[in-house]
Amino acid sequence: MFKTAIRFMLYDKPKTIGALFGVVIAIFLIGQQTGIFLFLTGAMSALADNTRTDLWIVDERTTNVNALGLLDTRFGNELASFAGVKKVYPFLVAGGSAKFANGKTYGVQLVGSQAPYFVGGPWNMIQGSYENLLNEGAVSADYFDRKNLGDAQYGEYFEINGKKVFIAAQTRGARGFGAVYLFTTIERARALGRVNPNKVSAFLIELEPNANPEAVRDAINQHLVGVKAWLPKDFARATVINILTSSGIAISTGTLIVFAVISGTVIIGLTLYSAAVDRLKDYATLKAIGATNGYISRLIYTQAIIIALIGYIVGSFLVEGFRNGVAQGGAIFFITPTLRVVFLVLTLSIATFGAYFAIRRITQTEPASVFRA
Repeated sequence: MFKTAIRFMLYDKPKTIGALFGVVIAIFLIGQQTGIFLFLTGAMSALADNTRTDLWIVDERTTNVNALGLLDTRFGNELASFAGVKKVYPFLVAGGSAKFANGKTYGVQLVGSQAPYFVGGPWNMIQGSYENLLNEGAVSADYFDRKNLGDAQYGEYFEINGKKVFIAAQTRGARGFGAVYLFTTIERARALGRVNPNKVSAFLIELEPNANPEAVRDAINQHLVGVKAWLPKDFARATVINILTSSGIAISTGTLIVFAVISGTVIIGLTLYSAAVDRLKDYATLKAIGATNGYISRLIYTQAIIIALIGYIVGSFLVEGFRNGVAQGGAIFFITPTLRVVFLVLTLSIATFGAYFAIRRITQTEPASVFRA
């Protein structure tokens, strides 16, 4: 069966290449759009995903880590009294306008954490250290945001809201959704962002080793009015859902993936159908010498699966090349083994569904047609 399928494919190389091209294009488009979607959703929840905390405490109406309200610092004392809470870290996000030596300005987000712990970031540090951020005017900046930051380099000075700061640490991939994060101490973020000393954006909770995060969360939500406790994973998920439902990102990405699936199915279906029509007498001959419709179907499906597997391998290499390429510009994402399996199943589904059109045509062919002029 396998050898016969290979012979059929090699006999009509242009159509085989056409079907293979359809699979490759479909897989590349699906992988590309999935990767972009993963990068965007990862950026949406970056703060929630990367802070070293057991619980987030935010304003009771907040469902988006990128849109934190302000809380009174006195909530921190109340939170510390709950059973299971080991330490409470204040956390602040404040806006600022950065001005650079080349005259450029850019809006930034100051992310302040309590020193020397810095449980709220930065993360993925490639230069400098947390200790560096203790210096007067010290902030971190991300390598991929350097163009937005006036090409400022590690160690260089610039201004935020008229006050001098310098890049004391550099990260790689510590970025937000449409935001340029500059991490620093909470006191410096408050001063640079001109935020009331009695206000914070959130509290990050470290629990006792044996404490149950869900139980502490529920206790806080039940007894403390005005705030809401979140598990980091739940807060990240709520953030992504909040942004996706209020924007067209999910629809646009989903539409392109659906288009890739449809286009791949149509290309494979039309190519295999055309090849089947061109070789109608060959299939009729097989039926005339005893081949059943089941055998013919398996033969065509085998061709489709071979094309799908080769196309999947080639398409996966192209997706990996795309992933490595965009990572150089800061769009970092990873294709998990589970996603690769999903892509493979999707590829086989596209190919086998496309082969169905050819099978319908062949199974309707009469064996006696081979003897007609």
